[in-house]
Amino acid sequence: MDMIDQGPKDAPLTVALAHGAGAAMDTPFMDTIAEGLAADGWRAVRFEFPYMAQRRAGGSKRPPDRQPVLLDTWRAVIAGLGDPSRIVIGGKSMGGRMASLIADEAGVAGLVCLGYPFHPPGKPDRLRTAHLETIETPTLICQGTRDTMGGRDLVAGLRLSPAIRLHWAEDGDHSLKPRKSSGRDNVVNLAECVTAITDFLRELKM
Repeated sequence: MDMIDQGPKDAPLTVALAHGAGAAMDTPFMDTIAEGLAADGWRAVRFEFPYMAQRRAGGSKRPPDRQPVLLDTWRAVIAGLGDPSRIVIGGKSMGGRMASLIADEAGVAGLVCLGYPFHPPGKPDRLRTAHLETIETPTLICQGTRDTMGGRDLVAGLRLSPAIRLHWAEDGDHSLKPRKSSGRDNVVNLAECVTAITDFLRELKM
């Protein structure tokens, strides 16, 4: 399995990050988050699910693998990285959601979701939050306040486990990007997200 491995190998925690449904592991968004974490002294490892790896190899633009394949891929990544108590898992949208489904089972140190899809696009009645009500793994969700799959107003009405904390990217969309009219800057939103993750990781090691 191809991976992008950045930061010190002897870091106190390794952060494994999966991509979202439609884009690969080396998008500008993923680059910014992983490079920021590595610069802060954490090991950041990225990987791709089988369907995305096949796309990269020149295959057709396949849809995402079925959930069992995605979850088994996560299990294999965690097993390959070693001691799960020194691993934090997560990622962008779908990648983070899949990580959240096995975090407790895997016994990892923490979970970081970047733009969690609280419901499918345009279907707010189909919440993907049942497991988030009882999750025990310490969790950080970095979410845009106007994310169409779970903005501030929707999330405020959800019942979430006390193990979950939220970092809100002001005026951010599903990729945490603000509108120009907001006066916010995407660089700032992503930098604040990296800071929030670093603070979260430091607390895990206390």
